[in-house]
Amino acid sequence: MTTAPFPTYRWRLAPDGLATRRQLRAMGLRPGGQDVAAELQRPRRRRGPLVAYLYRIDRAMPVRPMTPGRRAALAKAMTARRTCPNCRRDAGYCIPRSLGMCVPCSDSFTPVA
Repeated sequence: MTTAPFPTYRWRLAPDGLATRRQLRAMGLRPGGQDVAAELQRPRRRRGPLVAYLYRIDRAMPVRPMTPGRRAALAKAMTARRTCPNCRRDAGYCIPRSLGMCVPCSDSFTPVA
């Protein structure tokens, strides 16, 4: 384990009262600007450990409610991710960045050599 400016715990050995961002979100909370309280490390073979930062649950704040403006902006962004730039149709899924277009357009696409 590496030394950090805060306590470091091994996988599944963190004390109660600490949670990751995902765990806080599942509880309807967010870190709310607090500093990282501890670090969780999960060892892996042949690579460095996976690291997760832990936050204090008692200092967490409730998640901000979704406003109509934020909801509209999110819907617009998701529509843009689903729209194929080649055929301009809604693919019904997020277009893979590796392809840059929907799968049918990618299958019929022949690169210029």
